[in-house]
Amino acid sequence: MRSAVSKVEESIEVAVPVSTAYNQWTQFEEFPQFMGGVERIEQQTATLTHWVTKVGGVTREFDAEIVEQIPDEQVSWTTVGGDVHQAGVVTFHRLDDRRTKVMLQMDHDSKGVVDAVGDKLGVVKHQVSEDLKRFKSFIENRGQESGAWRGQV
Repeated sequence: MRSAVSKVEESIEVAVPVSTAYNQWTQFEEFPQFMGGVERIEQQTATLTHWVTKVGGVTREFDAEIVEQIPDEQVSWTTVGGDVHQAGVVTFHRLDDRRTKVMLQMDHDSKGVVDAVGDKLGVVKHQVSEDLKRFKSFIENRGQESGAWRGQV
């Protein structure tokens, strides 16, 4: 079966300053607290993470590399190796001193029958939307980031 590339664009407004939203997003090992299906993320190096996901009963492991990171503006990534192929960017837009728009754009390469059916049903888009809602709750309830990585890639 041929693969199909899903393009997903979702955004959400969060009631925290742009630096707080950005700083929290750089804490990759905490993603399982608000990303559905993400079992574990291990920060291997400043730019390489190892992911373990479980979606629809299927466990997958893959590496993702940060290809561009600009503090308070964006984090861009792409997967490397493995059978999961995706690339994306999350951008942070200051609305005022206390509000930030977080926008996620992602290309997800669906492979196989299960992924293709899930893609047609909008599963990836729905998952991203729900993850952003959980990120909003997570960061607004905390009121501050749990850590920060301010380096530039």
